[in-house]
Amino acid sequence: MLISARSELNGLRWDEVSLGVLLAQEYDRLKEEQNHRIGTRDNLMYATLVSIAGVVVGTYQVESVDLLLLLPPVCVVLGWTYLVNDEKVSAIGRYIRTDLGPRLGALVGAGQPVFQWEGSHRSDRRRRSRKIFQLAIDLTTFCLPGMIAVIIRCMHGNLSILSTAAVAMEILMLLFLAHQVTVYADLSRDKPPSAADADAPGSAATGNLQQ
Repeated sequence: MLISARSELNGLRWDEVSLGVLLAQEYDRLKEEQNHRIGTRDNLMYATLVSIAGVVVGTYQVESVDLLLLLPPVCVVLGWTYLVNDEKVSAIGRYIRTDLGPRLGALVGAGQPVFQWEGSHRSDRRRRSRKIFQLAIDLTTFCLPGMIAVIIRCMHGNLSILSTAAVAMEILMLLFLAHQVTVYADLSRDKPPSAADADAPGSAATGNLQQ
């Protein structure tokens, strides 16, 4: 960024103005990345459903239950990619709420929290029930089909040593994915900011933003 010869502009030092612009640009880039990851995450859900349908149809057409063993690794790969993008979406929002927003608010001397939507939607009293339902959907989409496929294959018997090893590995992968999905499910609900918090010293800088 080019540095102006003038050290002050409209009563503000130029280095303060440039830092504010830099933080605002950082916010724009983070929101762009967040929106991109949200789109990728949602498309992975649809891709998983299509993959499940493809494996089921292929198994029916070929009349071989061994094809069902393709379903767990497909679900795990797509589910893990979904989880990574979902975690990054949450991490970006958390960084804006707890770091970028307070820094920018303190810099410009804002009388109220900046980027309030990043935190206000987390204080909705129905948030926890929505997140629990979303967790159930994620587990049903990415973990349950693979486990059902393994169970169906085992019920048909005639498992070779290689098939048994594959089944054991797939069960471990599905259980690991289910554990990670559950661990990263953000079920917490932030406390709504009160009037007392808004009037408290330093509230303009911190904005009562919680992680």
